[in-house]
Amino acid sequence: MRTHSRASHRLVGLVAVVVLGAGVAAGCAEDPPESSAGVTGGGGTSGGGTSGDVDGGSGGTALTVGVFGAFGLQEAGLYDEYMKLHKDVVIRQTSIERNENYYPQLLTHLGSGSGLADIQAVEVNNIAEITATQAAKLMDLGRTEGVRKDSFLPWKWSQATTADGRTVGLGTDIGPQGICYRRDLFAEAGLPTDRTAVGKLWAGDWRKYLATGKRYKAKAPEGTVFVDSASGVMAAITGGNEKRFYEAGGKVVYKTNPAVRRAWDTAAEFAREGLTGKLQQFTPAWDQGFANATFATVSCPAWMLGYIQDKAGAAGKGKWDVATAPRPSNWGGSFLTVPRAGKNTAAAARLVAWLTAPEQQAKLFERRGSFPSARAAYDLPAVSEARHPYFGNAPMGRIFAAAAQGVPVQIVGPKDLIIAQNLADVGMLQVDQKGRSSKQGWDAAVKAIDNALDR
Repeated sequence: MRTHSRASHRLVGLVAVVVLGAGVAAGCAEDPPESSAGVTGGGGTSGGGTSGDVDGGSGGTALTVGVFGAFGLQEAGLYDEYMKLHKDVVIRQTSIERNENYYPQLLTHLGSGSGLADIQAVEVNNIAEITATQAAKLMDLGRTEGVRKDSFLPWKWSQATTADGRTVGLGTDIGPQGICYRRDLFAEAGLPTDRTAVGKLWAGDWRKYLATGKRYKAKAPEGTVFVDSASGVMAAITGGNEKRFYEAGGKVVYKTNPAVRRAWDTAAEFAREGLTGKLQQFTPAWDQGFANATFATVSCPAWMLGYIQDKAGAAGKGKWDVATAPRPSNWGGSFLTVPRAGKNTAAAARLVAWLTAPEQQAKLFERRGSFPSARAAYDLPAVSEARHPYFGNAPMGRIFAAAAQGVPVQIVGPKDLIIAQNLADVGMLQVDQKGRSSKQGWDAAVKAIDNALDR
C-alpha cells in the first residue's frame, strides 16, 4: 500500500481482524516490506501472466491473479475457500508491492496483449483511465452470471462502466469516511464527547467542522491542535463532491469548479486560523502526532482505524472514537478486471464474480477490515454488527455503511491522482507549513498540475 500521499493511499494493506458482533483489532495499514508472489493451495510461486491446465494436463484450470500490495484476498483465505468449492481450479497470485510500479506494467501488458494475469486488480485512481482507454481489451463483467448491479453501490459500479454500458471492473473495497477524534482532548476543551453529540456539532457542513475547530482552539489542551493537516481536510471535502477535477465529457475543470475552490478555501482557513498540526500525512511526523496525541481529529476512512490503533498504541485505547463526517465522502478502493487476452476468461470472470459477491466482501471486511463496495453486504452480521473496541466499541459497520450510501456518483478522471497530489503536496502544504497565502499556494499547485498534464 502506498503511503506517500493522502490521494494515493488505499486500504489493501490494512491488517485488520473484525470480531463478529464484538469489535475490530487492527494493525498497520502500510505496504508490506517487500513484494510477494505466492501460490495459494499449490505450493511454490507463480510468475503470473499465464493460465492453462493444472499440472500440465490434469484437466483442471489454473487462474492467475495480479495485484499490488497486500491486497487482502489471499490473506483472508478467499482463494483457498474457492478452491475447496471448485476442485478443478488452482489460483496463483502475484503481487507487486507498489501501485506506481504495478500500474505502468499493467498498461504495457494490456497494450501488447501479453504478460497478463487472468485477473488484474486496478486501483480507484486508475480506473477512469482504464475504463476510457482499455475497455476493448477487458471483459464485460456486468454480463457474468451471478453479478447483480443492484448489489453494488451505484457510484462504485459507475466508476468502471463505459459510456455504452460495459462494466469492465467489479468493485472490491471502498473507503467511506468518518471523523476520528480524541475523547479526552475534546473533554479538556469543553466539547461533547459522545459520538452522536460530536457528529451533530458539524452535521451537514464542513464549515461547521471549521467552527468546531475554533471552539476547540479557545480551550485547547496545551500542545494540541484541532486537526492534523489542511490537506487532509481539503481531500475529505472533495471526496464527497459529484464533480471534482473533471466534467462528464472528460474536460479538466478543477480550476473553475466552485466545489474545489470551496474545499481549498475552507482548508486554507484551517491553516490560517492555526487549527492544524501542519503535518503531511503518512510521514514519520504524522505518525508521531498520533503517538503523542498532538491533534484532536482526523478525517478517517474505515481502513484508517487500524492505522490509528497501530500508531497511537495502547495508550490511545478508549481515548479515540469515531463520529459521522460532516458530509459523506470516500477515500480509496479497488477493482478486479479480466483481460480478453487470457485463455480462461469465462473461468476468471466467474472467480471475480464470486470474490466480489456480498458474502465474500463481508468476509474480507471481517478478516481484513476492507469495507465492502457491495451494499448488499451491509445487512450481513459481519458488517452490521461490527464494533471496534479500541475506538470505544464504536459501531463501525453502521457508521461507515451510512457514509458509503451517501457518497454521490462521482466523475473520476484519468489524472485525478496527479491533480489531487499537487493540490495537496505542492499547494496546500505551502499554505499550511510555510505560511504562504491561499493565492500563492493555489498558483503553485496550478503551475505544477499544468506542467504535469503538459498544458
